[in-house]
This record gives sequence, C-alpha cells and structure tokens, in this order.
Amino acid sequence: MRHLLKILAVSAFFLPALVQAADFPAKPVTLVVPYPPGGNVDSAARIIAPRMEKALGQPIVVENRAGAAGMIAAEYVKKADPDGYTLFMAANGPLLFAPMTMKRPDAYDWKTDFVPVGAVSITPMALGVRKDLGITSLKQLLDEVEAKKLLMASPGAGTTNHLAAELMQSRTGKQWRIVQYKGNAPAITSLIGGETAFSFDQISVILPHIRDDKVVPLVVTSAERVPTLPDVPTLKETTDFGFEAVTFTGLLAPAGTPDAVVSILSGALQGALKDEGVQKQFADFGSFAKTGSAAEFAAFLKEIDDTWRPVVADVEAKR
Repeated sequence: MRHLLKILAVSAFFLPALVQAADFPAKPVTLVVPYPPGGNVDSAARIIAPRMEKALGQPIVVENRAGAAGMIAAEYVKKADPDGYTLFMAANGPLLFAPMTMKRPDAYDWKTDFVPVGAVSITPMALGVRKDLGITSLKQLLDEVEAKKLLMASPGAGTTNHLAAELMQSRTGKQWRIVQYKGNAPAITSLIGGETAFSFDQISVILPHIRDDKVVPLVVTSAERVPTLPDVPTLKETTDFGFEAVTFTGLLAPAGTPDAVVSILSGALQGALKDEGVQKQFADFGSFAKTGSAAEFAAFLKEIDDTWRPVVADVEAKR
C-alpha cells in the first residue's frame, strides 16, 4: 500500500508536465529577438520560423524587443510562463556578456534563468571600412585611426562586435571611440551613411554592402577564410596579435520549462536546421546552420562563456 501511494504521489507530481507536453503546442510560439528587424539575429529567427511552423503545426511569431544591449528581451523571456510558448532568440552579447557590462541590479544568469533548446547558427565577423575613406588594409586603418579620429560602429555594448574591438585596442595599443547602437541594422546604417568609419560586423550583415562596393573588408575573424569572401585574409594570418571571434544565435526557454516540451522544441529546431533550403539561406549570407542537441548547445555556451568572460572583466576593470 505504501509503495502504491508513493507511485501515485510521483505520478501526481509529473502528470501536469506530461499533460502539457502531450498538448504542446496548442497555440502560436513566439521567438523574442533582442534587436530591431534586419540584423543577424533577426534574420536567423526569420529563416528558421517557417520550417519550425511546419514541424509544430502552429504559427511561429518573431517579436523584436530591442534595448539595454539585448537585456530587455532576455528579461522578458526570463519572466514569461515556462510553458514553451515564449522563447529567447539569443546571441553572445545579450545572453552572456550584457549582464556583466550593463550592471543591472536584476541581471539574469543564463545557467539558472534559461533552459537551452538548441543552437541555430554560427557567423564569423569581418572588419569593414567605408569605401570612400580609401583604406585598403588593416595596417593602414590602425595607422590612421587615432590621427583621423575615426569612429567605429557597434551593435551594442557587450556584443562580440564590441568585445572584438576592445580586444584589438588592448593588443595594438591603439584607441578609438566606439559608438554603440541598438542592433546590427542601425550600426551598419551609420557606417554606410557616413556617421562612422568602420565596424566589426557579422558577415551576414556586412556582405551585401561589400557586394555593393560601399564597404571594404579588411580581415575576417574566423579561424579560416570564409567561402563568401575568399580573398579576405583572417585576422590571425594578417597580424601577430590575431584572435578568433564568431557570433552564435540560439534558442532558450525560461527556466522551469518541462523537459518534454524542450525536447519537442529542440526536435522541431533540429529538423529545420537540417533542411537544405535553410542551410543554403544561412550560407548565402556568410553563416552556417549549427545542428545539435540541447545538451550540446549548453556545453557550447559554457565554452564561449569561459573564453570571453575574462575579456569582458578586463574591459570593465579599465572603465
């Protein structure tokens, strides 16, 4: 009898989650993007949404909530019901680094406030300069950046773009002003419009402007050259201070979301990323789809966090 009561008690504990998973999804799922429309993260969300809709049988809504270096969106998802219907379309900056750089009193921790669903894409960056400035090499940019007081555009404090610039300043001894914008789209607009002179940008964002002959790519930040920019050298092969810096996008749910629901979402995401059409869309603008389980994404996040957290701390200590 006592054994039976224990089984019933355990069943009662898990039953709500099991029922929820059996019915999931019963309404649209929202992907909350921490930047305005048009940037790298927003584009990735809109690529996977149609394929995930087919797998889940419900609409996928992409909702842009920009501000506070992406923390507004993250905090919104953190406080959402942990039922799988509100997901965070995250990137390096908003998820890992903004809580350190923004110093908000209620800052979240990705390890305790979110549940990884899966990685979406990996995107190298390119350091690009406005074509009309006549700068054609990284050495020339570094030689002129201080004398000409050239401004750099960044999509937000704490983004990989921003941190790459800070790391380059540290390793070269050069200093320049970094203008922070609310996302990739306004940052690249400022570059093209002449408000700023250069930027580290995801290849998915900067490539169209390179092709339009408005921006000159000086280096890429990946370990190897990028197929879409085969003539552009890597930072490591160009300098003796080179480093690698890529950005990721990925989906996370609020902490407490049932494992069964996370599994359903992860399966739908993996199915979308294995679609050849989706892979081609990412490849066409310089990214690549990153498949893998929720556990593999969690391990990946820890690796990125461990690598760049000391850089963030060093930047903050110098302020």
